[in-house]
Amino acid sequence: MSAPALTYSAPTRRPAVSGEVARFFAARLAARTARRLEKIGNGVAAQQEILRQLLKDHAPTAFGRAEGLEPQLTYNKFRARLEPRTYEDFAPYIERMKRGEADVLHRGRCSHFAVSSGTTAGASKWLPVNVGMLEHFRDAGLDSLFFYSLRSGRSSVFAGRHLFLGGSTALTALPDIKPPIYYGDLSGITALNLPAWAERLLYEPGIEIAQMADWPAKLAAITARTWNGNITMLAGIPSWLLVLAAALRARAKQETGTSPTTLRDLWPNLECLVHGGVPIAPFADELRAVLGDKVNFHEVYPASEGFIAAQDAEPEAGLRLMVDRGIFYEFIPFADYDEDNLSMTDARCVPLEGVQPGVDYVLLMTTPAGLIRYVIGDVVRFVSTMPPRLIYVGRTKLQLSAFGEHVIERELTEALAVVCRKHQRTAVNFHVAPLFPEPAQGRMIGRHEWWIELRSADDNRPIAETSFAIDLDRELIARNDDYAGKRSGRGLDLPVLRFVPAGSFERWLTQIGRWGGQSKTPRCRSDRRVADELTRLQ
Repeated sequence: MSAPALTYSAPTRRPAVSGEVARFFAARLAARTARRLEKIGNGVAAQQEILRQLLKDHAPTAFGRAEGLEPQLTYNKFRARLEPRTYEDFAPYIERMKRGEADVLHRGRCSHFAVSSGTTAGASKWLPVNVGMLEHFRDAGLDSLFFYSLRSGRSSVFAGRHLFLGGSTALTALPDIKPPIYYGDLSGITALNLPAWAERLLYEPGIEIAQMADWPAKLAAITARTWNGNITMLAGIPSWLLVLAAALRARAKQETGTSPTTLRDLWPNLECLVHGGVPIAPFADELRAVLGDKVNFHEVYPASEGFIAAQDAEPEAGLRLMVDRGIFYEFIPFADYDEDNLSMTDARCVPLEGVQPGVDYVLLMTTPAGLIRYVIGDVVRFVSTMPPRLIYVGRTKLQLSAFGEHVIERELTEALAVVCRKHQRTAVNFHVAPLFPEPAQGRMIGRHEWWIELRSADDNRPIAETSFAIDLDRELIARNDDYAGKRSGRGLDLPVLRFVPAGSFERWLTQIGRWGGQSKTPRCRSDRRVADELTRLQ
């Protein structure tokens, strides 16, 4: 059972009064958000209250009874009673919920599941979404927009439409379950639960187009609807936003005979780009060029498990943790993390009051949906604790450490961005894998193999591959002491580069059924799973 085929109306200009109404409401809500943030302070008291409420809610569930949850547990007793868990630990409970059983992980019956793989390299996860989670996503998502309004000092972004570029929002019902249980992308579940004023006055591309699964057709429908609209905010994954920008400029040329230089030429009131999900560094220069220099960047940190943080100050200050929106957070130092021995790893786990700036932590979440002490698989680093602000560092499983070098996603993306800027190149996509020693081929030392797709417009200039590799090596040495030690001790050789033809990563994503919308290429792995698939496509 799925949504029926849909038709699409021609683009329309909406009355200016709608924007002014939204702007009025947003200004009042932003002011209320500012007062709330001041009261919250370091967030410790808010987190303690959330844990108390979650324990009360989840103690009567099947999981809560099995694990000895009690409403009045202190944090130390809570941690001693339940060790951290991965998705696989929750999977048997989730299967029971998918069959319609009530009171399993959370009270009541779960009617919606957000299906997420996290990255293109992982198996799908079915994450329960109950009323508490819907409230969390709605409130935290609106907070993230109010954060932008507060830090920019204006509410004009709410006077126009907000275009969200993502995967299909269509939901499908599980077969033979009554009442029905629906599953799909989280964006589909949240789109059905937008505040009425936000859906009516702000949301683009509209419910019907958002449900489309055919990515090329969806892109065409979005450009047809919005190319001459009043868009003030744009949101999505950077690589797909660049694809949308190209389609919009092509549509404008078709309609007017003139190709706009930037999206600000199409949308004069465009002022904000909301980005998150992947580090933006490799795409920042190109995005600024296609958007226009007056468009502000606003970073958010969303996940299918929860909306974790959003920018409330300058970029170097990090992202403010959503401490009072229903999720309890814990942190395990990444240096001590061992997924195969979580009970031992847990000894160093701390709640918010125990974190230290500059330390990389594995993130744990306890959510309204009943994922308790859940290892989300992300690594974060606090920039400050008053207020609590952090940056996303990478994934626990998507790090590069085949030779003990412990290189993380953020270091790779930042290094590539610096080197591309130096060589006047633009990276479209990339992946880094280990290249293991192979004496028969004369390779006595391991090295990193970079698969890099550059913007096609750069193809006419020869690539200085050796210089490019040396510069990448130098940037990683400066960022990572373990990598530097392996290089100086001859435990790693100079990286080797594979500059792939335009469209290579698109073909790979298409082949595995993940092209378009919210799909993300894993930037690195400690095995050659992705690299070998790319090799077969060459």
